[in-house]
Amino acid sequence: MKKLVLSLFIVAGVMDTASAQTNWGCDNAHSSVMFAIEHMTVAKTIGWFGDYEIKMTTNKADFSDAVLEVTLKSSSINTGNEQRDGHLKSADFFDAEKNPTITFKSTSFKKIKDNMYEVKGNLTMKGVTKEITLEAVYGGEKKDPYGNVKSGWSVRTKIDRTQYGMAWNAPLEGGGNILGNMVEIMCDIELIKKK
Repeated sequence: MKKLVLSLFIVAGVMDTASAQTNWGCDNAHSSVMFAIEHMTVAKTIGWFGDYEIKMTTNKADFSDAVLEVTLKSSSINTGNEQRDGHLKSADFFDAEKNPTITFKSTSFKKIKDNMYEVKGNLTMKGVTKEITLEAVYGGEKKDPYGNVKSGWSVRTKIDRTQYGMAWNAPLEGGGNILGNMVEIMCDIELIKKK
């Protein structure tokens, strides 16, 4: 009898844990995944990805155990210039035909203070996987006029594109190269709680 009661408590505990899990999807209409790279050492060029999926799963209300998963379609890169976009999709950069997706999956989601988080995880791009660290700022949670619960996140990081096999460059007269190696990644995300 004791074993039966204990088993029931264990099952109930598992069910409580499962029911506490919260799944979030991305409201792409109110989100953006952008990047910036130095051009000719004097300015920056901005671009973005138009096709992506972002998912987050958490059991804790403060997101300290969250798991973040991001999938970007390489071919959806857009810098506002068709010729440049074609070059970025080529083997010199993303090689989009052979590498159709860019993925990130978090391995830790640590609350630093207040609404600031440190997110570590694996970024896979052009067949190369490396651990990166994201700075994430939580903007809060609100219910929209349709009854959907939304949460806002601002995420920033920098990566060295050459570590992912994107070493193409061209020298400038007088020194320097046409492109910088460091790429700033800027994501402003609105997540929607799944019902």
